[in-house]
Amino acid sequence: MIKIHDNFLDLDDLKSFYSFCLKSPYYYGERDAPNLAPTGLITPLNPDNFWYKVFEERSREVFNTQQKIYRMYINLFLPRELPNFHRDGPPGENTLLFYPNPYKDLNSGGETKFIVNDEIRSIPPVTNRSILFDATLMHSASSFRDNPRFTLAIKFRD
Repeated sequence: MIKIHDNFLDLDDLKSFYSFCLKSPYYYGERDAPNLAPTGLITPLNPDNFWYKVFEERSREVFNTQQKIYRMYINLFLPRELPNFHRDGPPGENTLLFYPNPYKDLNSGGETKFIVNDEIRSIPPVTNRSILFDATLMHSASSFRDNPRFTLAIKFRD
């Protein structure tokens, strides 16, 4: 299950959130699984954060989910990083990703790759796109060739 929704935010909010991504502090050490080396950087968003509230409300409107948010953060992958394939959680959990970066074309990279029926399927990181997927799906980020790649991640469970 992968649901895609484009034009997730209005354009003013998109610009403002992208600026927030550029200015936020990030830290190293996030692991996709205990046996994998850390990749990328993250900055957590807390429930009292303005953007947390915006994305919580908007994700409920767009995807009609009643699940509880248990984690929200921004991922940052630097150009040419090699993120790992992983699962985000057990059955019943879902992940939302939001792509705020200016997107050029397929050759710039930045897609999210999923393993579906033993095939790799990619979702391009189109600016202002959100995707919601089953947290058990094996997936991986991919970095942009020449620019930092930001994604907002929201983790849901019952």
